[in-house]
Amino acid sequence: MAPLPKKILVFGATGVIGYDTVISALGRSTILLQIPLLRLAEASRPIHTFFPSEFGADIEYSPRTSPHEKPHQLKLQVRDYVRGHIRKVAVTYLVTGPYSDLYLSAQTGGFERAGNFDVKGGKAVLLGDGHGRVAFTSMRDVGGLLVAALKTPVEVLPRVLKVNSFTATPRGILAEFERQTGKEWSVEYTSAEELRRLEAEAWKKGDGTRYTLRSIWTEGGTLYSERDNGRVGEPNVETLEGQVRRAIEKQGEVGQA
Repeated sequence: MAPLPKKILVFGATGVIGYDTVISALGRSTILLQIPLLRLAEASRPIHTFFPSEFGADIEYSPRTSPHEKPHQLKLQVRDYVRGHIRKVAVTYLVTGPYSDLYLSAQTGGFERAGNFDVKGGKAVLLGDGHGRVAFTSMRDVGGLLVAALKTPVEVLPRVLKVNSFTATPRGILAEFERQTGKEWSVEYTSAEELRRLEAEAWKKGDGTRYTLRSIWTEGGTLYSERDNGRVGEPNVETLEGQVRRAIEKQGEVGQA
């Protein structure tokens, strides 16, 4: 097991600690700012490790579709830069898939058709036919898996780690909500075809990222041949049961505010 770096520089956070490891938390619109940061890291003697802001689905999972998905474009440019210019710094892409905390929430602002679990209303909108498996990672586990990755020696550069907390179907998620709330929910479906239609309409109006990502997940874009939790020591991760419990508690707190 590799020792944790003593000095970590976190871009995108409120504070800065040290200078030998960079963990980028830059948002989607600022992804390309990582290229000059990588250039500086490569030229800096102390910096030896860089985690780009890659958290999400594997942007190179499907050779047929991944290069053309609009939300992937900036991240793909960063990966191309790493392949062409980074030699000294050890780069790790932590691929987590969708955040379960967000997927299991109640949607607002007209986005209900993109998937919805409304605890107060006892109703859900499931994506696809409801039986498609999706690999999720909780926000808490992203941090734990990242720390585990920092402790793990890097064998291949750049390193891609595909990790997750649990895998579930929309129907399975709904069943767990119904079990924990003790009641049957009303259910609607947004088919894969309708989701792509909503995606196209949203892009015409400006930004269809939310629909694109949910289409990718619904169509199997997180079902990798294997997950890499074992490569970083198989740390404890959250379960579907625990995440549904948190979602119910959170929606209850919102309702009481």
